[in-house]
Amino acid sequence: MTTSESSGVGPAKVGLATAIAIVVANMVGTGVFGSLGYQVLGIPSGFPILVLWLLGGVVSFCGAVCYAEIASVFPKSGGEYHLLSKAWHPFIGFLAGWLSVTVGFAAPVAANAVLLGGYMGSITGVSHLWFGIPVVVLVTLVHLGKLSSIGIFQSGFTYAKVALILVLGGLAFSIGTAQPVSFLPKAGDGGLIASGSFAISFVYVLYAYTGWNAATYMMDEVRQPERTVPVALLVGTAIVTLLYVFINAAFLYATPIEKMAGQAEVGLVAADAILGPKGGMVMGILISFGLVSTISSMTWAGPRVTAAIGRDHSRFQVLARVNRNGVPGLAVVLQSIIVIALVASATFEQLINYVQALLTISSLMVVAGVVFLRVRRPGLPRPYRAWGYPFTPLVFGAVSLYVLWFQIQQKTTEFLFGLGTLAIGVVVYLVFVRGEPTASGSES
Repeated sequence: MTTSESSGVGPAKVGLATAIAIVVANMVGTGVFGSLGYQVLGIPSGFPILVLWLLGGVVSFCGAVCYAEIASVFPKSGGEYHLLSKAWHPFIGFLAGWLSVTVGFAAPVAANAVLLGGYMGSITGVSHLWFGIPVVVLVTLVHLGKLSSIGIFQSGFTYAKVALILVLGGLAFSIGTAQPVSFLPKAGDGGLIASGSFAISFVYVLYAYTGWNAATYMMDEVRQPERTVPVALLVGTAIVTLLYVFINAAFLYATPIEKMAGQAEVGLVAADAILGPKGGMVMGILISFGLVSTISSMTWAGPRVTAAIGRDHSRFQVLARVNRNGVPGLAVVLQSIIVIALVASATFEQLINYVQALLTISSLMVVAGVVFLRVRRPGLPRPYRAWGYPFTPLVFGAVSLYVLWFQIQQKTTEFLFGLGTLAIGVVVYLVFVRGEPTASGSES
């Protein structure tokens, strides 16, 4: 029993500003600093690129309003694990949780750690491991501390990252050398928007927007979660949409397309073009530090899924054990060990491809759960109701099905490996969970 439990005083909780910071930090990571270089290979024009990023924000916002409704109905930590368990069946929720616990969070954290190490390595000339792994360890230690300290750390790095994007974009437009790029539609742009390159890039833009559901993972640690979390989802997604459109416009305005084309570390390339070699080096360091907030937000969110499984199932209750600060310490350490192994072995990219389609299915089922509950359980209290219903879930569902088709078609082998991961989760459920009474008293 923790001190807070024994004293009868509940643990400290975070407010709206921190919840928004979690959403923003979880979204702004590898995608915005690493994808434009590949997009301009097939879409070498300003207007279609901005349309691409704006559409990604619209679709993500449609998903966020749906998540906001279902999260307000079932305001408890656990993300898709908890929401799918309540909306559909504990078996479906457990499989979503299994994906999150094994690689769903660890692989993206590893990807961000390696990108951070890549930025620093390109500046210092040493291996990415000398930066990526120490950052993971440092963030882990922070997340074993007090919730108030975690909130300050998360908010500080997140708002610093937002400031960095605004400053870099402002410098691009104010002192950067204007490139021959148009942000207004011109001849040929319609063909580019209708092209296969646009469709492929759109899938990866949606990946860059992944994370708008982040606040649903730690609802137990948010004050008035049924009201705060929906607002955080919507405000956070809107902020990131504006940031993405702004920074990509800035990169295009001040950086020659031929220099960005095919480059993974496009933020460093753009900073070099805007500020020169020395200024670009400084900005590259700042960009790498900006990725700390993304690593931190996923280190906050992921272990809460693990802890939620331990909370609901007695055979995994050790995973829900909290330290003296009320934090699920074992879950935090477990995820970080997986992350470090992935960073060291460089297998995170394959794992992201393995689970990407399955994570799309998971989000799609949560949004479909909003429609299902409206039909089957119309009397449920809904502190927040999805804007634009039923059009918002239909838009998100249609786009998700397209993305899913693309993912399976392009990464068939990886998808089959992902199904293998899911099959292991099915076995774990059948052996350890099925028939076991849950926290609510019903059987799984």
